[in-house]
Amino acid sequence: MFILKLLLKNAFRHKLRTGLTILGITIAVLAFGLLRTVITTWYMGVEASSANRLWTRNAVSLVFSLPISYKEKIRQVDGVKFVSHATWFGGVYVDEKNFFANFAVDPETYMDAMSEYYVPPEERKSLLRDRKGAIAGRKLANRFGWKIGDTIVLKGTIYPGTWEFVLRGIYRGTRKDADETVFFFQWDYLNETLKKTAPSRADQVGAFIEVVKDSNAAAAVASRIDATFKNSLAETLTETEKAFVLGFISMSETIITAIQLVSLVVIAIILAVVGNTMAMTARERIGEYAVLKTLGFGGWRIAGLIVGESLVITCSGCLVGILLSFPTANAFGKALEQYFPAFNVTLKTIYLDIGASLIVAFIAAIIPTWRAIKTPIADGLRRIG
Repeated sequence: MFILKLLLKNAFRHKLRTGLTILGITIAVLAFGLLRTVITTWYMGVEASSANRLWTRNAVSLVFSLPISYKEKIRQVDGVKFVSHATWFGGVYVDEKNFFANFAVDPETYMDAMSEYYVPPEERKSLLRDRKGAIAGRKLANRFGWKIGDTIVLKGTIYPGTWEFVLRGIYRGTRKDADETVFFFQWDYLNETLKKTAPSRADQVGAFIEVVKDSNAAAAVASRIDATFKNSLAETLTETEKAFVLGFISMSETIITAIQLVSLVVIAIILAVVGNTMAMTARERIGEYAVLKTLGFGGWRIAGLIVGESLVITCSGCLVGILLSFPTANAFGKALEQYFPAFNVTLKTIYLDIGASLIVAFIAAIIPTWRAIKTPIADGLRRIG
């Protein structure tokens, strides 16, 4: 207890300097935590992926579609429980800044495959009865103030034209990491319209989703599906959902790398701030350390005092930064909920905050400790004079 009181007294001897140092550490920890949360959120789809779902797309590229006739053949592959499909529509609501993901799906099987989405039974029946019916996630509906029965108009980009939908349901996530910002509508509506306006694009889907009977046999099932369509006009590539999502993320790898580099820069800033403070502190107390050495204090004890003071300052800033991370992340997530379905500070991020702060505390104390120990007692006492 005495040592702790001594460390606190030393750390706050210059209250303004220590306060500003703690403020700098707080801001740096806050920035580091938010950047790490952005990266975590980016990979949220990977963490939320299901082990018993496979995705089959065109082997050439996701840009190319697959014939709907593949569905029955896939369904007959050994190990497949049932099949659904989804097609990226890419529609724009009012203005391009109102971006949200929208897919044409087979609603009956899609909702069975995506167990993380819950649609009330009455709304699900209503959706299936209406060819122009659509459902939206809870957050998406709240964002635009949509209510069930509203007519929603999207401007097609991949599929030109003006497309009208009637909102028949609002789904919610059954898990915390479920995406509640997506818009789904009936693929039949898209396909029937294409048959009239662009027949060559009809009867095509973006990707098939297979729910397998045994997740341990997913790799074997994927191989059997791809073997079924080998040497066909549209060969397939079947992957686990985790691999499929990682493929999307790899397209934005440069952005993620840039964010990670900025995170490292933030740690370097913390190190510079604390290192400067500790260097000034040790330089001012060279005389006091000389007195302690004359009283029999060894190098390890003096090192303990300097490292302990560095830990007090750094951990104070880290603690305040972590506490502020939660309300800041909450506000950040609400402001950007159209881009980040969930923005939560994870336990891993907090551990990284603490780990980075401890590393900085020890590194910042190395040079001041070395100087305090190596300075001869006579030179140190001369500073007092």
